[in-house]
Amino acid sequence: MRIAVTGSIATDHLMVYPGRFTEHFLSDHLDTVSLSFLVDDLEVRRGGVAANISFGLAQLGVSPALVGSVGKDFDDYRAWLIGHGVDTRFVRVSPTRHTSRFLCTTDQDQNQIASFYAGAMQEAREIALAPIADGLGGLDLVVVAPNDPEAMVRHTAEARALGLPFAADPSQQLARMDGESVRSLVDGAKYLFTNEYESVLLRQSTGWSADEVLDRVGTWITTLGAEGVRVERRGHPPLTVAAVAVKEEADPTGVGDAFRAGFLWATWARLGFERACQVGCAIAAAALESVGTQEYKLSRASVADRVARAYGEDAAAEIESRLRI
Repeated sequence: MRIAVTGSIATDHLMVYPGRFTEHFLSDHLDTVSLSFLVDDLEVRRGGVAANISFGLAQLGVSPALVGSVGKDFDDYRAWLIGHGVDTRFVRVSPTRHTSRFLCTTDQDQNQIASFYAGAMQEAREIALAPIADGLGGLDLVVVAPNDPEAMVRHTAEARALGLPFAADPSQQLARMDGESVRSLVDGAKYLFTNEYESVLLRQSTGWSADEVLDRVGTWITTLGAEGVRVERRGHPPLTVAAVAVKEEADPTGVGDAFRAGFLWATWARLGFERACQVGCAIAAAALESVGTQEYKLSRASVADRVARAYGEDAAAEIESRLRI
C-alpha cells in the first residue's frame, strides 16, 4: 500500500482531572470563564494525528509515508516511528521551531479540554506531494488529516492535480477554517472522516446539506463514540456498525486515529465497508484501553479475538485471513 499520511506530528501532554468540568461552568458567567484545574497525573506521549494514523497502519503491516513538519527535537520520536515500521523520509525538519505540542486534560466523564501549539507544523505548507509520489513510485491514497490549514488546502489541491485519490479528515480544523476552505477539502474526496459533532459543524461551515455532501464524496464515515460508526454512500442505505466493548477506558485520545488506521488498512485489503468498520472499531478499542496514542500493541490473535467477540467468528475468520502481522 503506497499511502502518504499528511498532518500533525506532535508530543502529547495528557493530564487527568479527578472531578467533572461541567460542575465548574456557571451558566450566567460563561462570558468571563477563568478556570484552573489541579490534575493528578501527567503522561508525556508521542502523538499528532498523522503520526497516530501512521503508527496504526504500521501495526497492521503497512509502511505508510508520514508527511509533516517537525522541529530539531524530533530525533527520538523519529527513531520510535522507524522502529515501528513508519517511513519518515518525507518528514520536514524546521530549522527554528519546536515540534508541535498537544496539551489535554480529561475529567472523570471522559470530557476533554485541550490546547494545541502548532510550532513547526506551520511550515507543513511548504511540503509538496509530487516528489513524494515520485519517490514512492506513485501513491494509492493521500490522507489529508488535521494540519496547518494552508498545508491541508495545498495537499488536497495537489492530490487533485496529480490525480491521486485522497481521504479528507478535517476534524479539529473545522473550527479554524472558513467555509470555502472546508469545501475545498471535502469536494472529490474518496473518503470523508468526521465524528458526529464534526458532521454537523461541517454542514454548517460548507452550507451543504447531508445529501449535498454525499454528492461530492465517495464514502462518508462518521464515528459515533460508544455507538460505533456510520457509513454513508450516495445510492446505498446507511451502514451502522456497533463499537467494540472495552475492559476499561484508559484514555480516549487518539481513538479516532486508531479507527482510521484500521478502516484504511481493511479497505486496502479489499474487505467490504462492514468489515473495514469492524477492524477500525477493534483497533480503536485497543487504543482506548491504553494511555497514550501509540502505546497499544496488535497481534494477529488479538485483533481476531476482539472481532470475534464483537462481531462473530465469520467476521474474525475473514479479517484474520488478510492480516500479515
